[in-house]
Amino acid sequence: MDAKELFDKHAAMVYNLALRLSGNAADAQDISQDAFIRAIRGLGGLRDGSIAGTWLYRITMNVWKNRVRSEKRRSFWKTFSLDREKEDENDQNALQIASPEPPADAAIEERDEKEALEKALAALDPEDRAILVLREIDGRSYEEIAGITEIPLGTVKSRISRSREALRQKMGSLLKDNGT
Repeated sequence: MDAKELFDKHAAMVYNLALRLSGNAADAQDISQDAFIRAIRGLGGLRDGSIAGTWLYRITMNVWKNRVRSEKRRSFWKTFSLDREKEDENDQNALQIASPEPPADAAIEERDEKEALEKALAALDPEDRAILVLREIDGRSYEEIAGITEIPLGTVKSRISRSREALRQKMGSLLKDNGT
Protein backbone atom coordinates (compact mmCIF):
# COMPACT_ATOMS: atom_id res chain seq x y z
CA MET A 1 0.00 0.00 0.00
CA ASP A 2 1.41 3.41 -0.95
CA ALA A 3 0.93 6.73 0.88
CA LYS A 4 -1.74 8.07 -1.50
CA GLU A 5 -3.81 4.92 -1.24
CA LEU A 6 -3.47 4.93 2.56
CA PHE A 7 -4.62 8.56 2.72
CA ASP A 8 -7.48 8.15 0.25
CA LYS A 9 -8.83 5.10 2.05
CA HIS A 10 -8.49 6.28 5.66
CA ALA A 11 -8.46 10.12 5.73
CA ALA A 12 -12.09 10.49 6.78
CA MET A 13 -11.76 7.85 9.49
CA VAL A 14 -8.64 9.45 10.97
CA TYR A 15 -10.14 12.95 10.89
CA ASN A 16 -13.42 11.82 12.47
CA LEU A 17 -11.60 10.06 15.29
CA ALA A 18 -9.39 13.10 15.88
CA LEU A 19 -12.44 15.37 15.89
CA ARG A 20 -14.27 13.23 18.42
CA LEU A 21 -11.25 13.03 20.68
CA SER A 22 -10.19 16.67 20.50
CA GLY A 23 -13.61 18.28 20.28
CA ASN A 24 -12.71 20.90 17.67
CA ALA A 25 -11.94 21.01 13.97
CA ALA A 26 -8.62 22.88 14.16
CA ASP A 27 -7.07 20.38 16.58
CA ALA A 28 -8.56 17.49 14.61
CA GLN A 29 -6.85 18.74 11.44
CA ASP A 30 -3.51 19.04 13.25
CA ILE A 31 -3.84 15.59 14.82
CA SER A 32 -4.84 14.04 11.49
CA GLN A 33 -1.92 15.65 9.70
CA ASP A 34 0.55 14.50 12.37
CA ALA A 35 -0.93 11.00 12.32
CA PHE A 36 -0.52 10.71 8.54
CA ILE A 37 3.01 12.07 8.66
CA ARG A 38 3.92 9.40 11.22
CA ALA A 39 2.07 6.74 9.27
CA ILE A 40 3.82 7.59 6.00
CA ARG A 41 7.19 7.49 7.75
CA GLY A 42 6.39 4.04 9.10
CA LEU A 43 4.63 2.74 6.00
CA GLY A 44 7.59 0.54 5.06
CA GLY A 45 7.16 -1.40 8.30
CA LEU A 46 3.49 -2.19 7.62
CA ARG A 47 3.47 -5.76 6.40
CA ASP A 48 -0.24 -6.43 6.09
CA GLY A 49 -2.35 -3.78 4.35
CA SER A 50 -5.51 -5.24 5.86
CA ILE A 51 -4.57 -3.95 9.32
CA ALA A 52 -3.86 -0.41 8.10
CA GLY A 53 -7.08 0.94 9.63
CA THR A 54 -6.31 -0.38 13.11
CA TRP A 55 -2.71 0.74 12.76
CA LEU A 56 -3.83 4.27 11.82
CA TYR A 57 -6.29 4.33 14.74
CA ARG A 58 -3.43 3.52 17.09
CA ILE A 59 -1.21 6.21 15.57
CA THR A 60 -4.02 8.79 15.77
CA MET A 61 -4.74 7.87 19.40
CA ASN A 62 -1.05 8.20 20.26
CA VAL A 63 -0.75 11.59 18.54
CA TRP A 64 -3.81 12.79 20.47
CA LYS A 65 -2.50 11.42 23.79
CA ASN A 66 0.85 13.14 23.24
CA ARG A 67 -0.95 16.38 22.46
CA VAL A 68 -3.07 16.13 25.64
CA ARG A 69 0.03 15.45 27.74
CA SER A 70 1.89 18.34 26.14
CA GLU A 71 -1.00 20.77 26.63
CA LYS A 72 -1.42 19.74 30.25
CA ARG A 73 2.29 20.31 30.87
CA ARG A 74 2.16 23.73 29.25
CA SER A 75 -1.14 24.64 30.99
CA PHE A 76 -2.91 25.32 27.72
CA TRP A 77 -5.81 23.03 28.58
CA LYS A 78 -8.06 26.00 29.35
CA THR A 79 -9.72 27.54 26.32
CA PHE A 80 -10.59 31.19 25.87
CA SER A 81 -13.58 32.76 24.22
CA LEU A 82 -13.80 35.75 21.92
CA ASP A 83 -16.40 37.30 24.24
CA ARG A 84 -14.36 37.27 27.44
CA GLU A 85 -16.80 39.41 29.39
CA LYS A 86 -19.58 36.80 29.14
CA GLU A 87 -19.12 33.91 31.51
CA ASP A 88 -21.38 31.05 32.47
CA GLU A 89 -22.05 29.78 35.97
CA ASN A 90 -18.83 27.73 35.99
CA ASP A 91 -16.62 30.78 35.30
CA GLN A 92 -16.02 29.47 31.82
CA ASN A 93 -16.14 31.85 28.93
CA ALA A 94 -18.99 31.28 26.54
CA LEU A 95 -19.39 32.31 22.91
CA GLN A 96 -22.91 32.06 21.61
CA ILE A 97 -23.91 33.19 18.17
CA ALA A 98 -27.63 33.61 17.61
CA SER A 99 -29.19 32.00 14.58
CA PRO A 100 -30.95 34.35 12.15
CA GLU A 101 -33.89 31.91 12.04
CA PRO A 102 -36.28 31.46 14.94
CA PRO A 103 -35.42 28.29 16.86
CA ALA A 104 -37.79 25.35 16.98
CA ASP A 105 -38.27 23.52 20.27
CA ALA A 106 -36.90 20.28 18.90
CA ALA A 107 -33.78 21.98 17.56
CA ILE A 108 -33.14 23.65 20.91
CA GLU A 109 -33.51 20.41 22.83
CA GLU A 110 -31.26 18.57 20.42
CA ARG A 111 -28.61 21.29 20.65
CA ASP A 112 -28.78 21.36 24.45
CA GLU A 113 -28.43 17.60 24.66
CA LYS A 114 -25.52 17.64 22.22
CA GLU A 115 -23.78 20.40 24.20
CA ALA A 116 -24.39 18.49 27.44
CA LEU A 117 -22.95 15.35 25.88
CA GLU A 118 -19.89 17.22 24.60
CA LYS A 119 -19.35 18.79 28.05
CA ALA A 120 -19.78 15.43 29.75
CA LEU A 121 -17.36 13.75 27.35
CA ALA A 122 -14.83 16.54 27.80
CA ALA A 123 -15.05 16.12 31.58
CA LEU A 124 -14.11 12.43 31.41
CA ASP A 125 -10.55 11.28 31.86
CA PRO A 126 -8.91 11.45 28.39
CA GLU A 127 -8.11 7.72 28.37
CA ASP A 128 -11.70 6.82 29.31
CA ARG A 129 -13.08 9.28 26.74
CA ALA A 130 -10.96 7.73 24.01
CA ILE A 131 -12.12 4.20 24.80
CA LEU A 132 -15.75 5.31 25.00
CA VAL A 133 -15.51 7.13 21.65
CA LEU A 134 -14.01 4.06 20.00
CA ARG A 135 -16.80 1.83 21.35
CA GLU A 136 -19.92 3.97 21.30
CA ILE A 137 -19.32 6.36 18.41
CA ASP A 138 -17.03 4.37 16.12
CA GLY A 139 -18.65 1.02 16.96
CA ARG A 140 -15.34 -0.79 17.47
CA SER A 141 -15.34 -4.20 19.13
CA TYR A 142 -13.73 -4.71 22.51
CA GLU A 143 -10.96 -6.69 20.84
CA GLU A 144 -10.27 -3.92 18.33
CA ILE A 145 -10.16 -1.35 21.11
CA ALA A 146 -7.73 -3.52 23.07
CA GLY A 147 -5.53 -3.74 19.97
CA ILE A 148 -5.70 -0.03 19.20
CA THR A 149 -5.04 1.15 22.76
CA GLU A 150 -2.72 -1.72 23.70
CA ILE A 151 -4.72 -2.26 26.90
CA PRO A 152 -5.77 -5.76 28.09
CA LEU A 153 -9.28 -6.82 27.02
CA GLY A 154 -10.61 -7.06 30.58
CA THR A 155 -9.36 -3.56 31.36
CA VAL A 156 -11.04 -2.22 28.22
CA LYS A 157 -14.37 -3.75 29.27
CA SER A 158 -14.17 -2.38 32.81
CA ARG A 159 -13.12 1.09 31.62
CA ILE A 160 -16.01 1.21 29.15
CA SER A 161 -18.43 0.23 31.89
CA ARG A 162 -16.98 2.79 34.31
CA SER A 163 -16.92 5.48 31.59
CA ARG A 164 -20.55 4.84 30.64
CA GLU A 165 -21.62 5.25 34.26
CA ALA A 166 -19.55 8.42 34.70
CA LEU A 167 -21.05 9.81 31.48
CA ARG A 168 -24.58 9.02 32.70
CA GLN A 169 -23.94 10.86 35.95
CA LYS A 170 -22.37 13.85 34.23
CA MET A 171 -25.17 14.00 31.65
CA GLY A 172 -27.79 13.88 34.39
CA SER A 173 -26.25 16.73 36.33
CA LEU A 174 -25.62 18.81 33.19
CA LEU A 175 -29.19 18.38 31.98
CA LYS A 176 -30.52 19.30 35.44
CA ASP A 177 -28.29 22.38 35.52
CA ASN A 178 -29.69 23.49 32.16
CA GLY A 179 -33.22 23.18 33.51
CA THR A 180 -34.25 20.33 31.21
